[in-house]
Amino acid sequence: MVIAHVALLVRDYDEAIEFFTEKLRFELLEDTAMGPDKRWVLVAQSGASGSSLLLARAATEEQLRLVGNQTAGRRPLLAALLVFLFLRTDDFWHDYEGMRARGVTFLEKPREKAYGTVAVFQDLYGNKWDLLGQK
Repeated sequence: MVIAHVALLVRDYDEAIEFFTEKLRFELLEDTAMGPDKRWVLVAQSGASGSSLLLARAATEEQLRLVGNQTAGRRPLLAALLVFLFLRTDDFWHDYEGMRARGVTFLEKPREKAYGTVAVFQDLYGNKWDLLGQK
């Protein structure tokens, strides 16, 4: 078994698709209407053969409050920046500079750690991600 999809709450399908495909260079795998206000939208890293993100439009006030806060206020124990997802890259500096040039907001300068190079960025809603170049 493998994790196929991770649901990410979004305010609007089209703005989320634009962010993930334009800024992060993900591929739009599927965009299927499921009713008047619901779509099945999958995005994934280009060439990835693993999991994908299911962009799920918030449908209730409670869900809207969680957009951009997928960790639901969980507090970090050791880190100042609690990340939600980890985006691994084989070429950290190329991807880091490309993402910055496309307007992705990084919340810190890259850090060298025992496991690799890492920098925290946020998506269009404020969810925090690690860009991780493993050694």
